[in-house]
Amino acid sequence: MERLDKVLAHHGFGSRKDVKKLCHQGIVFINGKTVTDPASKIDILKDELVIDGEKVPLYSDLYIMLNKCKDLVCANKDGLHRTVFDLLDESFRHKFLGGDLHCMGRLDIDTEGLLILTTDGELTHKILSPKTHAPKTYAVGLRDKLTEEQKNEYVKKFSEGFWIDREQNEEGFDAAPSKLVWKEECSDKRLLAAAENNSSGQTDCFLTIYEGKFHQVKRMFSQSGNEVVYLKRVKMGSLYLDESLKPGEYRELEGDEVKLLS
Repeated sequence: MERLDKVLAHHGFGSRKDVKKLCHQGIVFINGKTVTDPASKIDILKDELVIDGEKVPLYSDLYIMLNKCKDLVCANKDGLHRTVFDLLDESFRHKFLGGDLHCMGRLDIDTEGLLILTTDGELTHKILSPKTHAPKTYAVGLRDKLTEEQKNEYVKKFSEGFWIDREQNEEGFDAAPSKLVWKEECSDKRLLAAAENNSSGQTDCFLTIYEGKFHQVKRMFSQSGNEVVYLKRVKMGSLYLDESLKPGEYRELEGDEVKLLS
């Protein structure tokens, strides 16, 4: 149960002073009954809230799937580039009961694909924690084409894990074992469909990693003598990128989809 004025303030209806005026107009209804007291209690999971004839969807936490396109940064504000939050409708640009909307992990400015925006800090911490080993799968385009023998060597090397050299101010690290599948050998139709719906670039393989080091995918291939020229995240946990989402489009996750992240 939450106070009505708190709920409305966190759903974009202005300050609590603004909400008080709104209630006194007699246009706020909870389960069909007029409510004029802003201190009234409301169950956001069960009660129906209607304001001036329109039903208001209530959130404790919000989960959005975004198909990130290139040239956007994963930040709330940036002085040089547009951010992923610039894509959102005004209805999502306010505080929520669960907290501020944030990115569940980041994608580089030149990386596309699956990005989750949420207010659920607890779930974000769980997914990003090194202890969780949550899998993340990327569609990868490479600069150099490889022979079958070289492809097999890559698969073996990645499955065993290997050392990654230092990059700029980032320390070197031992990359944990990962799963590399070449596109022509991939039988997962949902991965293939998610990879095809892109704004640019060609997929050569799919790489699933279980950690999240700085520029990890790019550094793994660089350490192997190749270069990533196209990168798109297509899966987190058991959640696939919705193939119907064009680059820059987004939608809210359904209840069962949230469970697939962990």
